[in-house]
Amino acid sequence: MMVDSLRAAVVGTGLIGGSILLRLRERGVDVAGWDPDAATRAEGRARGIDFPDALADAVRDRDVVFLCGPLSSLPETLRTVGRLTGTDCVLTDVGSTKGGIAAYAAGHGLTGRFVPGHPMAGTERAGLTAASPALFDGAAWVLCPTTAGLDRFRTLAALLVDVFGARIVPLDPDAHDAAAALASHLPHLLAGALAATVAEADLRDAALGLAAGSFRDGTRVVGTPAARTVDMLLNNRDQVLAQLDRVRGLLDRYAAALRGGDAAALVDLQQRARGLRLALLDRELPAAAPRT
Repeated sequence: MMVDSLRAAVVGTGLIGGSILLRLRERGVDVAGWDPDAATRAEGRARGIDFPDALADAVRDRDVVFLCGPLSSLPETLRTVGRLTGTDCVLTDVGSTKGGIAAYAAGHGLTGRFVPGHPMAGTERAGLTAASPALFDGAAWVLCPTTAGLDRFRTLAALLVDVFGARIVPLDPDAHDAAAALASHLPHLLAGALAATVAEADLRDAALGLAAGSFRDGTRVVGTPAARTVDMLLNNRDQVLAQLDRVRGLLDRYAAALRGGDAAALVDLQQRARGLRLALLDRELPAAAPRT
């Protein structure tokens, strides 16, 4: 799949889909966008992008189609786009859970041409106006290959590396959902709990007056539209609940150490947490950049 001859489409052009669209366009790919929202389609056309009003017109004769709508809408979108496109068209999605959509594809005979995907990038903002062609630079991009779809997986992986500079992470759908619960979904829930605790406190205004970097960073993802967060949590409910039980257990250990004045236990908990944070920063920082 050569970039200079590639014909692509993006269905659903919010933050993620819009960023995919802009990056493809920036790289000279013949790309069309489509969104169920007429105002978004008009905005795209005003920016000089091909945005047909009909979904069929957007995906016709395309080599690859990215499905980027809300999680709950993706199975039906996959079925519809699968019907509107040829059997040689590669289909992929960007949803943050993979087990459900993979099972749906298998049940509808689409496993051979659909590669479940999830780019691990984003912001708390939403909509085409928030999209950026640089959003995925160096990001991990999960793909869930199947035996029937290995050729499509290889084709898509090469495209994502070439166009987006992505780091491909092949994962089983269930393994992805378990890991995403820890790395992505649980942080949204915990950030919401932190913000809600302050919002409901008698000293709310005083706490906000003192809030600085730690509170701002700890609640950043609460800026994500609530419906999008809830869709994500409900679609991975079992995995999120399992990890939430682990968090409760850990908080109980913190509480027990605090009640008992056990400084050593508290230091041990914090040191292990700090070690994970530093490992994350080491992975993200350029090799030549010193850590301060």
